[in-house]
Amino acid sequence: MTSTLRQDTLRALKDLERQILWHACWMIHNANHIREKGEVKVGGHQASCASMASIMTALYFHTLRPEDRVAVKPHASPVFHAIQYLMGNQTREKLINFRGFGGAQSYPSRTKDTDDVDFSTGSVGLGVAITAFASIVQDYIASKPFSAARPKGRMIALVGDAELDEGNVYECLQEGWKHDLRNTWWIIDYNRQSLDGVVREGLWKRIEAIFKAFGWDACVLKYGVLQEAAFREPGGRALRDWIDRCPNQLYSALAFQGGAAWRKKLNDEIGDQGGASRLIAARSDDELSELMNNLGGHCIETLVRTFGQIDHDRPTVFLAYTIKGWGTPLAGHKDNHAGLMTKAQMDEFQRRVGVDPGHEWDLFGAVGNPDYLHAFLKSVPFFSKGMRRRNAAHVSPGDTVFLEDRELSTQAGFGKILDGIARRNDELANRIVTMAPDVTVSTNLGPWVNRRGLFSRAPEADIFHDEKVPSTQKWAFGPSGQHIELGIAEMNLCLLLGAAGLSHSLFGERLLPVGTVYDPFVARGLDALNYACYQDARFMLVGTPSGVTLAPEGGAHQSIGQQLIGMSQDGLASFEPAFLDELSIIMQWAFDYMQRQGGAEHDKRTWLRDEAGGSVYLRLTTRPLEQPPRREGEAFRCGVIDGGYWLREASHNTRLVLAYQGCVAPEVLTAAGRLAERHRDVAVLAITSADRLFSGWNAAQRARRHGFATARSHVETLLATVPQDAHIITVTDGHPATLGWLGSVHGRVATNLGVEHFGQTGTIADLYAHFGIDTDSIIEAADAAIHPALLYKAG
Repeated sequence: MTSTLRQDTLRALKDLERQILWHACWMIHNANHIREKGEVKVGGHQASCASMASIMTALYFHTLRPEDRVAVKPHASPVFHAIQYLMGNQTREKLINFRGFGGAQSYPSRTKDTDDVDFSTGSVGLGVAITAFASIVQDYIASKPFSAARPKGRMIALVGDAELDEGNVYECLQEGWKHDLRNTWWIIDYNRQSLDGVVREGLWKRIEAIFKAFGWDACVLKYGVLQEAAFREPGGRALRDWIDRCPNQLYSALAFQGGAAWRKKLNDEIGDQGGASRLIAARSDDELSELMNNLGGHCIETLVRTFGQIDHDRPTVFLAYTIKGWGTPLAGHKDNHAGLMTKAQMDEFQRRVGVDPGHEWDLFGAVGNPDYLHAFLKSVPFFSKGMRRRNAAHVSPGDTVFLEDRELSTQAGFGKILDGIARRNDELANRIVTMAPDVTVSTNLGPWVNRRGLFSRAPEADIFHDEKVPSTQKWAFGPSGQHIELGIAEMNLCLLLGAAGLSHSLFGERLLPVGTVYDPFVARGLDALNYACYQDARFMLVGTPSGVTLAPEGGAHQSIGQQLIGMSQDGLASFEPAFLDELSIIMQWAFDYMQRQGGAEHDKRTWLRDEAGGSVYLRLTTRPLEQPPRREGEAFRCGVIDGGYWLREASHNTRLVLAYQGCVAPEVLTAAGRLAERHRDVAVLAITSADRLFSGWNAAQRARRHGFATARSHVETLLATVPQDAHIITVTDGHPATLGWLGSVHGRVATNLGVEHFGQTGTIADLYAHFGIDTDSIIEAADAAIHPALLYKAG
């Protein structure tokens, strides 16, 4: 075994393993028992760190290369920070403040941590799955002419076995199989313990079978070198058979109880078999405990050997048997998931590890003579090129693609704008990659795909085309394609958007991902959408059809609260244009905004932080609208991007303001015309982004509290000309809270119309009347606002 691992290397790895385990456990202990803390337990998962210490030591200090990318199991965050600390990428101050404000994060974070995090983790399962999609993105980039020649990295997930309960993991497996997934490793910390219990017996067989069914290689690391050596002794076969039969709960309990308990149980059950008795008797209690704890996931030699034997790019899952809490007083106890070592246990652990009091934060306090490690660490391949985040050049969004259609829906307009970009065949067109969860045609991506093709690692013919079967879809697959077709799984869509939206940082190549989804089903991918935004991935999500405009499809296909999702989601600028020229301007701006990496300073004109950039969410509809004459002036462009503009400006005589967002524009404009017959100077405010108006208003209020007395947001400027006694009627095909805050901007009364309940089938006219967002309902609300007595019918 050691012939594949030099003795000096093995010594260094074992010393690093001990040091990393110490730092991980100590930073958690410090946060909970020494540092001043708040009202609640700080936590930190010492046992979950311990089960990963050997695996992460073998990976980071021997197996990994700079091009590899790793998603670390959330609860192993302290181990990751400890490794980065040894390499000079993390500070002592941040470790001391672990889980404190400004300190090392509870779970690895690309945006909140300062050390070299590849993928944020936290919501279990998502960090696992995104590695597969990152590998697909890596293959996509490698197939393109603009890609520089670089070695392909392995996308590696360190997986807690309980994470395999998450459904998105299995959705991802199927998608990976369809796209011929490569260069992906998942290493499962098979400690068989979760927060509430111990996993079912034989689960490993099910895990292995599932992965093999989807084309993965499976490697089981069950025994360490001490156990393998013992199996070769007389009586070793009986010991191995006993280990294989031992229930998970019993193995964990014995690991906690220690050598004497192991001896008693083994003697009781296999000790009368001659050689087995001598094998047990030949070892002290400590030696016997070390032997039984020497599972594959805790054996550096076994880990290095197994990882080193992978000489192909097929996806591979490693099932590494471990003991939760290995090497600590918590080892094996069923309550150890959220458990913490007591001060007495920590004192004993510190003595056993060999860290002198007062030297707990020393880089190599657990290593007797650390001098030789300095040279070893300089030779570690993974860290040889320093911090591994990359950059990519900015791609010009080009000229605005305006449409000439006189009547069209924003959903159809979106498809035509993309097709216009595709025809330009410029750098922007070449960097866009589209994706959809089996709704490519119904979300109007068809023209783009016809022109740009579907991506696959190997060419696949369009059989219908070859057989001369007429079809509007001319979809050939191949490496040059720019659309990635997914199955019906919105979680996969948002994870792929997240992976592609990090391409500039992970792979040094700029991609501009555009994903389409039925708007009501944004909620099905919401966890992954939030996860992608948390990582600061850059993409465009197009939710269409939205609202109740896909009326005959019924309530399951009609969205209500998605506007509020767009407003509340950090890192996502949300728009809902009514007209095509608005959409054209927004899309051009969005392709630039998705690439910005500036500071977080507020624009003093809008009080938005646009220079920081972010992702974009477009809420579009299937309802065709008659289009106004094209508007291209700078003031109009600014209004559209900033969130709103006047269609009919207010005057000092205005008593009614109709403010709308989205495709209810015809109802609002018709109502305004009829209301103008009996109310003077009815104003109409077109809102393209309630999200940006609200964000700017909130930021300006905060700025005024902090001494910027002249701070004014765009919505405050817009409404400043409206008389104080004017009444605002807000209308949207979505939840009325989306615009319900407008009355508070300058303290005016507002009536808010929208959709609050599940819809049903019918025509748009039927549903608008049903929900009170049709022209008659708007007029009724306006009349009641001006003349409250009209609320009551005569008699």
